[in-house]
Amino acid sequence: MPVAAKICGLMTSEAVEAAVEGGAAMCGFVFFPPSPRSLSVEEAAGLTGLVPEGVTPVALTADADDILLRAITEEAGVGMLQLHGHETPEQTARISDKFGLAVMKVLPIASADDVVAAHAYEGVCDRLMFDAKPPEGATRPGGNALAFEWSWLAGQSWSLPWMLAGGIKASNVATAVTRSGATQ
Repeated sequence: MPVAAKICGLMTSEAVEAAVEGGAAMCGFVFFPPSPRSLSVEEAAGLTGLVPEGVTPVALTADADDILLRAITEEAGVGMLQLHGHETPEQTARISDKFGLAVMKVLPIASADDVVAAHAYEGVCDRLMFDAKPPEGATRPGGNALAFEWSWLAGQSWSLPWMLAGGIKASNVATAVTRSGATQ
């Protein structure tokens, strides 16, 4: 079974082209100002237009208000919202219902209990993403190049697709896929 990849933080047409040519299933655009990769809605719209059919442009947000979410969904040309903040299952369901796009909820993982708690999001979003919990004092909820113990996911059964994030690079991607059970 192939593993879908999402390349995030794209800021240039060259980066979008490289992600697509490299086989990305999703291209991520950041709408979180503390990130050095954050874009305006207008900047993102210029890049999402370069994403071909069959590849999903994704808007990464963190605790975004409805004004920003409305601008993103109406003007940025994305096909999915990635919620990378402290959104509860109830907030996630409300965002999914209100804005009419597929929703991926990112969950910070620091223990096996965090993986078990993630089941609360089944039925309220379209996809899950598991990322390492940011270190104390971090200014961003993700993009910190940290990994968690991927084997905590192995053997879990999910009613929706899921992805891994954090600390994954060419040298460890095969290990991450195998240890997490992503190929099962």
